[in-house]
Amino acid sequence: MLLLCSGATVTYSHHAITAGNKIEAVFGLILTIILAALFTACQAFEYVSASFSISDGIYGSTFFMATGFHGFHVLIGTCFLTVCLFRLLLNHFSIQHHLGFEAAAFY
Repeated sequence: MLLLCSGATVTYSHHAITAGNKIEAVFGLILTIILAALFTACQAFEYVSASFSISDGIYGSTFFMATGFHGFHVLIGTCFLTVCLFRLLLNHFSIQHHLGFEAAAFY
């Protein structure tokens, strides 16, 4: 649910950039980063409280590999979006030129 909501907030931020509304774009991007950080925290909690490990057979190895790759993907995306937030605050994006933001959002 956190990641689905973050998809909505990053889309909101993108639409705000294309409309030239910097305040709403910043708000949407901050919400997206917060939701991604919450997801990462929930995944870390799940790992710590799991009653099995990666060496406990096929279930443990499949679980940790699949969720680990996905968690790493979310972590890298969060870093990309954090850089985009700073670029947005520094007015690096305009209505016509915001490819860096779009690439991070698509990632």
